[in-house]
Amino acid sequence: MQVVPIPCLSDNYSYLIICEKTRQAGVVDPSEFTPVWEEIQQQGIELIAILNTHHHWDHVGGNEKLIQKLPNLKVYGHHSDRGRIPGQNVFLDEGHVVTVGSLEGHITYNPGHTTGAVSYYFEDSVFTGDTMFAGGCGRLFEGTAGQMYRSLNEKIGAYPATTKVYFGHEYTESNLRFALSVEPGNPQLQEKMAQVQAIRRNGGYTTPSTLASEKQTNPFLRCDSSEIQALFKKRKPQKEITPVAVFKEIRLMKDSF
Repeated sequence: MQVVPIPCLSDNYSYLIICEKTRQAGVVDPSEFTPVWEEIQQQGIELIAILNTHHHWDHVGGNEKLIQKLPNLKVYGHHSDRGRIPGQNVFLDEGHVVTVGSLEGHITYNPGHTTGAVSYYFEDSVFTGDTMFAGGCGRLFEGTAGQMYRSLNEKIGAYPATTKVYFGHEYTESNLRFALSVEPGNPQLQEKMAQVQAIRRNGGYTTPSTLASEKQTNPFLRCDSSEIQALFKKRKPQKEITPVAVFKEIRLMKDSF
């Protein structure tokens, strides 16, 4: 499997997932037609599928033009996004499997950012859209804190630690700034911030991360951190410390950071 990140819009990533045996490919969240189409031509592959993680315009904006070029494309998304994803013709749920050439992608249903969010797990890689970012997670536009906590920690978080995490936006440096504000004593977080700043200074991408790295540095996967829990207790002294309560509070903090 070959994965090709494609920068789109101001800070989005689309991804080509290429089966190296068949040279067939799927594109995850084609935000824009032109950069995706140019990369398809450059790679010399056959695009057979659009793999949408959710319905937001900045993840589906290239769907219609790609379908005009390639009318037989399979367009995947969660079944609850029927009518919200342009051209959707395959309706997914938890546990479904999609194929790209000889590659199999396993579907994780992870509501929170939206009610129809899914991730695609191919081989050693998971494509999370706006559910999990490096150092962060998406805003709760349609789902609840409890849903997002479980989506991150119990669903995506259950994959092997070596899993590569391909996320939807280049938010990593700003996410880590927030993470350091709630867990400044985390040495792994301090080290990752230095690495990310060096990558960005040189014009590089911070995608992919790994699940192991996220569990060390992403505050939304660290609701059991004593430092984060102490901050929660200081802010909400009357509230019981539970993972979901901590998650909800730091998500609200991030919204106004």
